[in-house]
Amino acid sequence: MKYYYSSERSIQILISLLKQHGIKKVIASPGTTNLTFVASIQQDPWFEIYSSVDERSAAYIACGMAAESGEPVVLTCTGATASRNYMPGLTEAYYRKLPVLAVTATQNEAKIGHLFAQVIDRSSLPNDITLLSEHIPVTRDETDEWSNTVKINRALLELRHRGGGPVHLNVTTTYSRDYSVEKLPEARMIRRICPEDTFPALPEGRIAVFVGSHRLFTEAETAAIDRFCASHDAVVFCDHTSGYNGKYRVQFSLVAGQDAYVSNLCKVGLLVHIGEISADYQKILANQAWRVNPDGALRDTFRRLTCVFEMSEQLFFEKYAGDAVKGDYLHACKDEYAQILQKISELPFSNVWIAQHTASRIPEGAVVHLGILNTLRAWNMFEFPQSVQSNCNVGGFGIDGDVSALIGASLVHPEKLYFGIVGDLAFFYDMNVVGNRHVGKNVRIMLINNGKGTEFRNYHHPGAAFGEDADRYIAAAGHYGNKSPELIKHYAQDLGYEYLTASNKEEFLQVCERFLTPEMTDKSMLFEIFTDNQDESDALKIVNNLKTDAIGKSKQIVKQMLGETGTKFIKKIIK
Repeated sequence: MKYYYSSERSIQILISLLKQHGIKKVIASPGTTNLTFVASIQQDPWFEIYSSVDERSAAYIACGMAAESGEPVVLTCTGATASRNYMPGLTEAYYRKLPVLAVTATQNEAKIGHLFAQVIDRSSLPNDITLLSEHIPVTRDETDEWSNTVKINRALLELRHRGGGPVHLNVTTTYSRDYSVEKLPEARMIRRICPEDTFPALPEGRIAVFVGSHRLFTEAETAAIDRFCASHDAVVFCDHTSGYNGKYRVQFSLVAGQDAYVSNLCKVGLLVHIGEISADYQKILANQAWRVNPDGALRDTFRRLTCVFEMSEQLFFEKYAGDAVKGDYLHACKDEYAQILQKISELPFSNVWIAQHTASRIPEGAVVHLGILNTLRAWNMFEFPQSVQSNCNVGGFGIDGDVSALIGASLVHPEKLYFGIVGDLAFFYDMNVVGNRHVGKNVRIMLINNGKGTEFRNYHHPGAAFGEDADRYIAAAGHYGNKSPELIKHYAQDLGYEYLTASNKEEFLQVCERFLTPEMTDKSMLFEIFTDNQDESDALKIVNNLKTDAIGKSKQIVKQMLGETGTKFIKKIIK
């Protein structure tokens, strides 16, 4: 019988990426747990394999070979104490920065601690034997495939990163006896590009830049991005934390967030990803993603990462900028946003309605801090004036410090107006800071009080399936005065704030002018607005269903009928 590659997908990914990264030298020690790896590579003439029974010796052989050849060398052994014998050699490799990759094999980690033969715990390693250690579980589905692909790429890149050194991969095996895979499936390779490296050519197709949360861009950085976009007919997809206010900014949440419609403008050949965690859940579909950040880390947010550029964003965009070309991508994006925006008719009184009627009227030069989730989502659909800066605590994405972050920022520039929009749970969670004696006259807090975590009652949230019963514990309703019209009023006034309130559209329109006045007033303000969770959900559903297409509608129907699990099953069959 002819043997080919193992049917174990994790082993296939490892072998494919070793070959793509140009790593061919292997020192194999005998064993059963690493058999699927060794049996697979020994039939592939591309690999240069050497045998060593003694794992301690094998590791030192790898050190000598790596130092002499200048190439990475792979070690592979079975489970039990075999891997322990790598430690002296890996210590040598660590202090000499030698690129040695130790591939240890393991049974299912669930067996650790239960007295199974040849099962030891390799989850904690000494600090000075590897630069990086990754565990590679069995690849059973798309999520495992994505995660293991990134982990193995990260490990192979680390062998030569910033001077290089030893790296460890602990690979779980199922002891498959199926070696019938004749053609090795190619795994997705990720490259790291440093300033001194040769830069790859831009791929074919439409190009977009995606900016997650980011400090405010400098004029030079903005100019570099604008030149890049002008050279390649590109746009910059932003949210209210992106910090970019250049010519090619596109606030696309209203379009990209439609339930039953995927705009062709969201489909790109290359997505250049900069910034950190996004404040939005945009559906941008890319053939490839390039990550640009000085940390050089593999952040595969879009699951299409092929290159990481370890450098400043300005350097990257200047490198790829050229002569301006005639383009229409920016105009097409702005036109579609305007068309869908015009479809919004009358909305229920809600966070979305408030954002619709307020965002564009924030005073010039002001700063806005947004609460996460329901507030952030609602306000991301609408643009602020260009001179308005905006921010949100998306780093940890929690509700516990929104108001404090607002107050902290306001202390830096007491001459500027600082607006904060938060829900009731977030406000009460962080209300102590409202009474801080350093608060000046430049703070304007808008409190959307619906008496609960209305996010958990929104139509598309899993908690909504429980209806009113969700209020007991999931949405945490009824706390903090249960929408008392007096509690916050007295609290705010006693602390020296000017208090405003509204419970419907008419009341809101009567007092919002005062809240939005561009002049500095004698007191900071607290504007409490009472809404209803059903109105919040209905408004969100309306704006998320302003446009549909046949494919999107069909997917929506299938999802409603079969749920998430059924939808994934159908997609797998279609593939």
